Amino acid sequence: MKNITIYTDGACSGNPGKGGWGCVLIYKDHKKELSGGEENTTNNRMELTAVIKALEQLNQPCNVELYSDSAYVVNAFTEGWLENWKKTNFKSSSKEPVKNVDLWQMLDLLTQKHNVTFNKVKGHADNELNNRCDELATSAINKI
Repeated sequence: MKNITIYTDGACSGNPGKGGWGCVLIYKDHKKELSGGEENTTNNRMELTAVIKALEQLNQPCNVELYSDSAYVVNAFTEGWLENWKKTNFKSSSKEPVKNVDLWQMLDLLTQKHNVTFNKVKGHADNELNNRCDELATSAINKI
């Protein structure tokens, strides 16, 4: 299996508001950057979209080290939130419907195809690739 490193970030101008996402995929010496935006969205939706768009680029099962500054995304996997939501038909601990269920379900399917390890990085710090994803996401907002 190929070993891939992915960095992702989402951003929003207003929350909700115009949003953007960015990701960087690295395989050996190859680096691919992607970004996009939506007119009316939230920061969390853009964080999720960045991860989904990155994983959709992989055309075969891979070992993925994924880095995000979103505790919302990372904790859903590292703290077992997603597994609990699936058991409760996507209801939160307060019995409310989980927000962004459409994206969580897509992400769940994608992570089943790959061996993904989620890693939390500090946002807006000295991580060059996380900062690059932030630049991609914010520039995507400006193109809307």
